[in-house]
Amino acid sequence: MFELYLLRPETVKVLDTPMIQKILPRYVGVIRDQKIANFILAKHVKFSKSKDLWKNHDELMKKFYNIRKKVDEGKIKFSDLKKPKISLLDLKIKLVEEIMESCELCERKCHVNRMEDELGFCKVSKKCLLSSEFIHMGEEPHITPSHTVFFMGCTLHCQFCQNWSISQWFESGHEIAPEELALRIERRRKEGARNLNLVGGEPTPSLLCILKILKSCRVNIPVIWNSNFYMSEKTMKILDGIVDMHLSDFKYGNNECGLRLSKVPKYFDVCSRNYSITTKTTEITIRHLVLPNHTECCTKPILKWIADNIRKKAIVNIMAQYRPEYKAHEYPDVNRSVTRHEMQEAINYANGLNLNYIT
Repeated sequence: MFELYLLRPETVKVLDTPMIQKILPRYVGVIRDQKIANFILAKHVKFSKSKDLWKNHDELMKKFYNIRKKVDEGKIKFSDLKKPKISLLDLKIKLVEEIMESCELCERKCHVNRMEDELGFCKVSKKCLLSSEFIHMGEEPHITPSHTVFFMGCTLHCQFCQNWSISQWFESGHEIAPEELALRIERRRKEGARNLNLVGGEPTPSLLCILKILKSCRVNIPVIWNSNFYMSEKTMKILDGIVDMHLSDFKYGNNECGLRLSKVPKYFDVCSRNYSITTKTTEITIRHLVLPNHTECCTKPILKWIADNIRKKAIVNIMAQYRPEYKAHEYPDVNRSVTRHEMQEAINYANGLNLNYIT
């Protein structure tokens, strides 16, 4: 475990820095086993069968947050909670199965029956298909070491995707049983992983598989939803009470760039809506990858939106790692790396907005 931190010594004390403590306190608490991960608490909220499952879900979420508050404040002991036969997590699994019968997990809403293995835009079936899983040492300091699980497929079609072999199915992936992956999560936690980092591609199409994995997982570990944030509102409700921290990509400051470079409609409208929803209940780190020639149309509008709407609730990672991959050569505006001037302009703008950011 300690050998991992020798690879990235700056990760050792980062959890005690004022910004992390202020914006991500519960995430840090779960890492240190001072708090209980959301998915574990969800397994201790009793579900009684009901005809109106969504109404029941909303009622149980109120109960979930009441229980979590009391456990966090030490008013009740987690060890005193009884684990019901059917829980809030089981209800979420049932709801996702229903959603997938006419799939609208993401905002594309293909409405294919994925429970019968019909494939929509993402080409993900109901199987649990991975590209790889390992302890990642290259994430943000407060996330590293991270047990990163790469799921196949994606709901976007980014023309410069750096994980294009996963997102666009140039790999076939390998199937894994949820129970097996749960055992690997428990082992990675013992090896020093701070969190379970669910990514891809994009994790959204694999939500059913992920919930089944968490149902089998017995270790207290914070769950990170590492996503493009193009989820439907129903998916946002399912993730509430499961995810401990969102780690999102906020790519474009308008709908037009999203449609041209990621072949996705209403990108900014959908993602900004989801940010407004999730920051009411869940801690978040937002990644913004600065694109060449997109400072004015994307970087500045994104940073301004964050400052105006969720500035006190989010850590923003302003990233310079862009490199032209996949089909970027077909788009002259993004067929190069970002310049030092473009990065400095982004950082200066973030400073002017008083954002909580890292680089």
